[in-house]
Amino acid sequence: MSSPISNLRKFVSPEIIFGAGARKTVGNFARTFGANRVLIVSDPGVLAAGWVADVEASLRELDIDYRLFTDVSPNPRSEEVMRGAERYLSENCNVIVAIGGGSPMDCAKGIGIVSANRGHILSFEGVDQIHAPIPPLIFIPTTAGTSADVSQFAIISDQQSRNKISIISKAVVPDVSLIDPETTVTMDPFLTACTGVDALVHAIEAFVSTASGPLTDMHALEAIKLVSDNLPALVANPNDLVLREQVMLGSMKAGLAFSNAILGAVHAMSHSLGGYLDLPHGLCNSILLEHVIDFNYNSAEDKFKVVADTLGIDTRGMPSTRIRRELIQRVSTLKSDVGLTQRLKEAGVSSSDIPMLSHKAIKDPCILTNPRKSNKRDVEVVYEEAL
Repeated sequence: MSSPISNLRKFVSPEIIFGAGARKTVGNFARTFGANRVLIVSDPGVLAAGWVADVEASLRELDIDYRLFTDVSPNPRSEEVMRGAERYLSENCNVIVAIGGGSPMDCAKGIGIVSANRGHILSFEGVDQIHAPIPPLIFIPTTAGTSADVSQFAIISDQQSRNKISIISKAVVPDVSLIDPETTVTMDPFLTACTGVDALVHAIEAFVSTASGPLTDMHALEAIKLVSDNLPALVANPNDLVLREQVMLGSMKAGLAFSNAILGAVHAMSHSLGGYLDLPHGLCNSILLEHVIDFNYNSAEDKFKVVADTLGIDTRGMPSTRIRRELIQRVSTLKSDVGLTQRLKEAGVSSSDIPMLSHKAIKDPCILTNPRKSNKRDVEVVYEEAL
């Protein structure tokens, strides 16, 4: 007799060090991996904020040589990955440290893939396409949302096709994640809101995913609560380190959930949208969230009821149609509270773009675990409702 718990489950996770000052332990971990020369991957904003200097100081303390690679765009591009891999190989590096948001971390994953497997990064699109082990990865996130530091995803932008590709493999799960809430204090309120909503979407989509289970559900639900309870207050009080810690913890838990349960239509559609218009990923997710919930609701009613309860809605005795309405309203209010009220039209999307966006979204691996099976026309309708 099988139960949801007795079914075989796989759960992958890096070694995690969580707390203020975690970033300063990077040298110890690099030494553990036998680092001769480290490639530090970051971006100009994180460099200017001073967080890269902390990594350099920690490596210098232990006489570990390093090189910097900061040529990374907000949505990391395939050509940047290729340049980074060339640098890694030409400088004879043997460990990669990434510090930043999702962009430097995904770029670092790409650099690791290419340096070990050769070939072009775009050729690794899809699930389990990486065959040679990649170099040790030590990640330090400076945003509370993308969770690239704990996930088996790498998202790379292909500028030629104006699309984002998804690489999904346990090979890209970092070896060590140093999660330090102090590094998020340099985020502005808009980025704090975008990345926080991204974490919320990770948690909701992981919870209703067809690949969810007991090992992921507990992380997803706690993440929903942590983010929804603390994000509006954090956007209003950006210097509050206790709130930053709570949202960072929520982001980490959401990452552990979605890395193992995968995602759904919000992310499939968001990858298509972000690749086409080069928009902030969290903003794309925010615009689409309640429209996808509405589309999916009847295919996962029981799970969405639990999401509603976790968001503080008293669903006792409430008919399903009203739970649906209240849940969508609660999500909409939360977005409004953190200043994310944009629609697709305001982001630069026109109705003529929708067939092309839908064609790309329906081929994204994230669509496979969406609770409601979707065809191209379904996706077009959801985009149209979000215009």
